This record gives sequence, structure tokens and C-alpha cells, in this order.
Amino acid sequence: MTTARPQPDNSPPMSDTTSTASLPYSGIRVVEFVHMVMGPSCGLMLADLGAEVIKVEPIGHGRHGDATRKLLGSGAGFFPLFNRNKKSVALDLQTAEGKAAALKLIATADVVCENFKPGTMRKLGLDYDSLKEQFPRLIYVSHKGFLPGPYEHRTALDEVVQMMGGLAYMTGRPGDPLRAGTSVNDIMGGMFGAMGAMAALAQREKTGKGQEVQSALFENNVFLIGQHMMQYAVTGKPAAPMPARISAWAIYDVFQVKNGEQIFLAVVSDTAWRIFCDAFGLGALRDDPRLASNNDRVLAREWLIPLLREQMAQHSSAHIAQVFENNGLPFAPIAMPHELLDDPHLNESGALATMELPDGRQTKTVLLPLTLDGKHLKVRLSPPKLGEHSIEILTQLGYNAEEAKALSTP
Repeated sequence: MTTARPQPDNSPPMSDTTSTASLPYSGIRVVEFVHMVMGPSCGLMLADLGAEVIKVEPIGHGRHGDATRKLLGSGAGFFPLFNRNKKSVALDLQTAEGKAAALKLIATADVVCENFKPGTMRKLGLDYDSLKEQFPRLIYVSHKGFLPGPYEHRTALDEVVQMMGGLAYMTGRPGDPLRAGTSVNDIMGGMFGAMGAMAALAQREKTGKGQEVQSALFENNVFLIGQHMMQYAVTGKPAAPMPARISAWAIYDVFQVKNGEQIFLAVVSDTAWRIFCDAFGLGALRDDPRLASNNDRVLAREWLIPLLREQMAQHSSAHIAQVFENNGLPFAPIAMPHELLDDPHLNESGALATMELPDGRQTKTVLLPLTLDGKHLKVRLSPPKLGEHSIEILTQLGYNAEEAKALSTP
């Protein structure tokens, strides 16, 4: 049986009026008070799955919306990636009028998401304890640095929890802890927040009651590193950092080849070893009794890998890749992130879609890494301009256009 290939989505984002009825969370309204990555990631996932996600952005008192709108460097991609398929309402929550509008909006919500420092939402009177009696069906997703416990008062960042949670130790070389090259805990923490919201929505169908969901960076990181914690439990030996580990497979490494190119190659079974040797004319190595099994080859790595590096250095990465692909062996070019925008698989399979940036430029963006009924989830709305939907949403709440404009203007 063959699986239908998802089709690329090179069309512009669908309009706000496009039906979302076929999507799982169509009809669910999410109001988010979020910034940076973790909270927006949660809303992104619910939005892509069909929920109407309304992003409440702070104005007044020197604030001009989500601060990630203006980040430079490694933060420049935060806002456009994590805020598609959302609507933006601008409110000054420090004023009685702004808070009253926020409460009216919450009254229409199924889910509220937030990821501010501990105590921030409580000071505004918008924490779960302040809302649950008035809105008993409300599901409230709180994204924090730590779940309740001795550390919950601390301020956390992805890098902080990577350091204290063992991930930086496992990623770097011995004595040189190194954070992972993306916001792994922020993104996965948002994903677990979304998963919790989904579970709470399912439970509300049974009980009629909402609840608070909590997700945290530190505990997320500990889950990621759990396999190495269990490795210690099983073996009694601390896990070595990945660059210094004793590999389970003999050939599982990055090779520098012709013209200074690099490629990752893996030969992880005895059958694969024979195929590899035959493909590159290495019959003597194939027949060497010292290399008969994978474990033999692991023990021979000290002399085997330098020899293989010499052999591979005679070939271009393109040639090696073709040989590996032809023979069903695992390999990978060493790609830079921006190069993936032109990746043929991502483009032809529909994993990338066209989107408009807030400044009007067109770009491709990365869709959720899943399909439903063979189809990728679409970009229905490009990342919103600050307050782009204020008038629309606030007039739905009973304000007239003049009142709505006044509420959403700094």
C-alpha cells in the first residue's frame, strides 16, 4: 500500500474567512498572554490545528507589543515562526479599562496561555486562582521555568536549564558544556503545554470543568535527558558527553572528504559493513577477521577510523552520498539552517509554506512536522501586525469602533 505524498503549499496564506471546520480544534478560542518562544509555541500548535488564537500584546508604559517583534541576531526568527495563524489585540493591562477588556475576552475563551515570570499574572489579577471561580470551564496553561518546588521562584532561560539539567554537559566535549543549537526546551515546553491543553479539553468534555495546566523548562529538559539518567540506573556508570562517548557502532561519524567537504556516515550492522566495503572497493577490510562483527569494529576504531578517513578523503561528498543512497546506507550532508529553505524534500513534500512577514515581505516558513489525512497543516494567517485585529475582536465584545480604537492605541 502506498501513502499519498503531501502536496507543497506554495499558495499565499488563506484569508481569515477561510473555513477551518475540518481542523481538529476549530471552534476553540485561545487567548494568550505570551512572549518569546515557549508560550508562543503552545499557541502556534493549537492555532495550526484550527483554534482561533488571539494574542494579547502589551502597549503603554513604554511597551510596544511582544518584544520579540524587534529582536536581532538569533532572536530575529522568533516572532515570524511562532506567531502565524494568530490574531493580535493590543491592550494596556496596567489600566482598569485594559484589564476589563482582557477579562471580557477571557470570558469568551476556552483556553488561556501565559508564560510570564512567576507572580506577573497574579499582580494583574489574571492568574488561574483569580479566574477559576468566575470561569469554571476555563483551561489555563501556565508555562514557567520550573514546576512547583524549591526552584520555582528562580528565573529560567533555555540555556539555564540546559546547563543545570545535564543537556549542555551531554552536548559539549568533556569540560566544555555546550547548549544545543536551538531553543529545544522552549519549543518542547510549549508543545507539552499544548498537549496538556488538549488533554484538559478532552477531560472537560467528560466533567464540564476546566483546570490549570503547567509546563516548565527545567522539567522538560530533564525529560529530554532522561535516557541518560536511566543509562546510569541500568549500568551504574555516568553517561559520557556525546562527543566522548563510546559509540555503539564503529562507523558513526563526520568525515572530512575531498575539497574539504564534510559528510556524516553511519554503518551500523554487519550486513551494512559488507555492503559499504564492497561499494568502495575495501574487500581487504571486509574479509579482515579482526573486523568480523560490529563489536569487533568498535574495539578497532583507534586504527580503523583513521584508515577509513584516508579512503573517504579520495571522494567528493556528492559521490559518497550517491553511493550510500544507492545502497540504502545512512548518511547526511552537514547543512546550515538557511539552506533548508531550498531543500528539495521539504519543498516537494509540502513541509514549507509561503507566508508574509509583518513588514510585507514574502518568505517560506516551516510547518508542523506532521500530516493529518496526508496533508500538512496550512498557514491561514500570516504573523499579525501589532493590534491588527483589535477593532475586530473588541467590537465582538461589545465595544464600539471608537472605544475599541481608544483601548488599542498607546
